[in-house]
Amino acid sequence: MGATAGPVWGRAEQQDFRSRVRGTLLGAAVGDALGAPVDGLGIEEIRQAHGPGGVVDLAPAHGRRGAVTHLTQLTLFTVDGLIRAQVRRDTGAWHPPTDLHRAYLRWAATQRDWGPDLRRKEDGWLAREEWLYARRAPTRTLLLGLGDEVMGTLDSPKSPGAAGPEVVPRSVPFGLLVGWEPQLVAQLAVECAAQTHGHPTAYLSAAAYAVTVHALACGESLDGAVQRALALLAAWPGQEAVSQALRHALGAVRQGLPGPSRVEGLAGAGTAEAVLAAAVYCALVAEDVGHGLRLAVNHGAPSGPTAALAGGLLGALHGETALPPAWLAELEGRPTILELADDFAMEMTQGPALHGPAGASPGWMSRYPKG
Repeated sequence: MGATAGPVWGRAEQQDFRSRVRGTLLGAAVGDALGAPVDGLGIEEIRQAHGPGGVVDLAPAHGRRGAVTHLTQLTLFTVDGLIRAQVRRDTGAWHPPTDLHRAYLRWAATQRDWGPDLRRKEDGWLAREEWLYARRAPTRTLLLGLGDEVMGTLDSPKSPGAAGPEVVPRSVPFGLLVGWEPQLVAQLAVECAAQTHGHPTAYLSAAAYAVTVHALACGESLDGAVQRALALLAAWPGQEAVSQALRHALGAVRQGLPGPSRVEGLAGAGTAEAVLAAAVYCALVAEDVGHGLRLAVNHGAPSGPTAALAGGLLGALHGETALPPAWLAELEGRPTILELADDFAMEMTQGPALHGPAGASPGWMSRYPKG
């Protein structure tokens, strides 16, 4: 697997990219946190618990307001794996899916261990963040897929029938590889999704989401970004259901005012491609980020994954300053997310200065060891 040489980074380009990286990761996490208290509830149950308008603000889940779930945890380990893949590239032994699999195994360890005090130095700094050891409703498919050290591949995927939406949110960082060609972004998303979910609609939904975010991070409109994903999907076998779901999302924009029934009509099947379509729809019709995320939460389909996906899209489109500050202020793990986002942006724009032929930063290599 290779990558293009990448863009030339001036100061303004670096600042814009960092804002989009922060916006993408924070937006996805805020959506996850907004949906966590009501994930799995029907719209009437949501209204009974939160009033006739449904969820309009962060609500308690997992013992606090602003709590995130396994969706955000795995997304952060995706970022960690991508940075470490770039660092390992200097060794000549470069296979990003393997680095991502190691990162996902580090997440799986957080779901078994009491805390990080015994974690090895080669696990890096993220695996020593104590708050990530909270078990936040990971699905059985995820735990099975990462329950041993055998890596699922496209030819031999884990859980071949698994098509759940939880596989898609963690692919959002792949879209931030703006120096890569979209085809390579899609390939990486597919290979990493197959490590836990082997159904074509699951791993191709992950690819479609990553390619859409990639186009947004490169400055494309959301409608244009979805069209790019559709064009790329056309070459993949088994893509029909994902493409059809995305086309339904685009068509729904012209069918009247958005509301819970329209979102649920798209996401109701609860599968990866259905939830992705609903998230795309919510982002397309959003008046602002807050409106889009409330729309993505208040319906009877999976609220957490829909809102996490919509948040990633809106954050990549608008950058961090468009996110509701009151929600960011209460977001669990915000300092960690920001630190990781800035590290990712620095690695992608200035990696050679951190571990290039001229020398390596000991601090960076300690944070993101090659092992």
